[in-house]
Amino acid sequence: MMDAVLINVPPSFRVSKEQFEQLASVNRDVRLELTSGGELIIMPPTGGNTGKRNIDIEGQLWFWNRQTGLGVVFDSSTGFCLPNGAYRSPDAAWISKAQWDNLTIEQQDTFPPLCPDFIIELRSGSDTMKSLREKMLEYIDNGATLGWLIDPKHKKVEVYRSDRSSVELLDNPKTVSGEGVVSGFSLDLMVVFS
Repeated sequence: MMDAVLINVPPSFRVSKEQFEQLASVNRDVRLELTSGGELIIMPPTGGNTGKRNIDIEGQLWFWNRQTGLGVVFDSSTGFCLPNGAYRSPDAAWISKAQWDNLTIEQQDTFPPLCPDFIIELRSGSDTMKSLREKMLEYIDNGATLGWLIDPKHKKVEVYRSDRSSVELLDNPKTVSGEGVVSGFSLDLMVVFS
């Protein structure tokens, strides 16, 4: 499995929103992220087990949202322009209907200029926990109210909250339950951890 490739952009050169969007539009088969510090990240496709786990997570979130109608669910190919200027693509994301409806059609059609209310990151074989934890804190710092970092290899879930209280570590949970904006959502981890 390939590792993510990090391309350093010289400090005197900043990729503008328009340039990043152009780069992404002509490289549709490449998953790109841009850090707030100007580093371009090129992520390889996932392996089979990660893809299977991702679709299960996304499906469960979509199904819950379909029943409640409280918001909008996004898959791992959706990029968001965070308030700090970073472009990030969580493995699964949820935005309240009110926040989504506040965007113009043009904003909805491009990289939505906001941080999702709720995000899920799934550790794949090429991910480091250090980089994923930094990403989770970045989401929280940019407006996410809740985030779950799922590590299937070690069967652990780290829960991040907007109050920046200590990160809650769940060891081999069968489920993890939503709170706040996603109260009532429960993620069954039996398939994710298998």
